[in-house]
Amino acid sequence: MNMIHTSIKRTLVVASVLAAVIGVLSSNAHAQAAAAPAPAVAAKPAPKWEGSAGLGVTLTQGNSDTVMFNARVQALRKWDKNELNLAADATYGEANSVKNNDSFRFSAQYNRLFTEQLYGYILTDYLHDDIADVSYRVNVGPGLGYYFIKNERTVLSAEAGPTVVFEDVGGQYKSYLTARVGEKFQYKLSDRARIWQKAEFLPQIDDFNNYLFNFEIGIETDITKSVKLEFYVVDNYDNEPATGRKKNDIKFVAGVKYKF
Repeated sequence: MNMIHTSIKRTLVVASVLAAVIGVLSSNAHAQAAAAPAPAVAAKPAPKWEGSAGLGVTLTQGNSDTVMFNARVQALRKWDKNELNLAADATYGEANSVKNNDSFRFSAQYNRLFTEQLYGYILTDYLHDDIADVSYRVNVGPGLGYYFIKNERTVLSAEAGPTVVFEDVGGQYKSYLTARVGEKFQYKLSDRARIWQKAEFLPQIDDFNNYLFNFEIGIETDITKSVKLEFYVVDNYDNEPATGRKKNDIKFVAGVKYKF
């Protein structure tokens, strides 16, 4: 169970860092607003962070004793022509006292809107997956994105750009360039429920047999204004995994999320 505590602490540390960043940025925004002279017209409200923290736990006892823990923290900020999205996710699991899941992921993406629909972006993604023998995998790259639909009910966008991958998989380090293609979709089913889906494909430019494919789909519904139930599926596919490891990892998560 020490590994559970380690994974929990890891996620809480990232959550604290995200909260600190949000607090510093918010404080700076308030300080600048206080120092500035009163404008002749009413000033626009300062941009706010939108965030959520979710937790899912599964326990079984009897013929099989299992435990699975998943925690996720997300933060989004939009201001002027800018969008910043931060996310951290950690999972730990045991079956009959044998570890069968231990992963951590952090991602950040900054978008700069050129028009209401066209934007440029830069992203970074960090992954550690002990079971898949991925010591680390870091993706970094710029690109262009386009909002095909962008309103209060539906958001659909697509992205493409070069991405450099640095990884240590199965004790072997390598780096390579990929041609990333991705898409994101959100839809409000009602005032109390929504679905989301996203996917990205990263083939190595000079070796198309080496590619990564990440996919996620989920649904959430309100319990209260701030508390929500959610269920989502994450599928991570590595066509050239570490020796002795499977190519596909699928995760099913059901839990409670608090929105702030």
